[in-house]
Amino acid sequence: MSLVVNIYYTGKNGYAKKFAEEMVKSGIVDRVRAEDGNERYEYFFPMDDTETVMLIDKWHDQAALDAHHKTPMMQEIAALRKKNNLNMRVEKFTEID
Repeated sequence: MSLVVNIYYTGKNGYAKKFAEEMVKSGIVDRVRAEDGNERYEYFFPMDDTETVMLIDKWHDQAALDAHHKTPMMQEIAALRKKNNLNMRVEKFTEID
């Protein structure tokens, strides 16, 4: 059983896309993908909403996600989100194998 978290980052003037680009360029994305229990960490851009970026964040289980939330990276991600003045909406699903 895996957990899938869809996070929608929404801003203005292209800042959501800039946020995703900074996440990749800074190496945060690679570091998250290297964490134990991470199964997917991937950004998508909705065709009908150019001011939103969707992140699909998939984890082996709740314990892996909880461990991720306790890492210093979360402060880095929050700082980038604040810098780009983004709002966030979260959906969480359980994927049953």
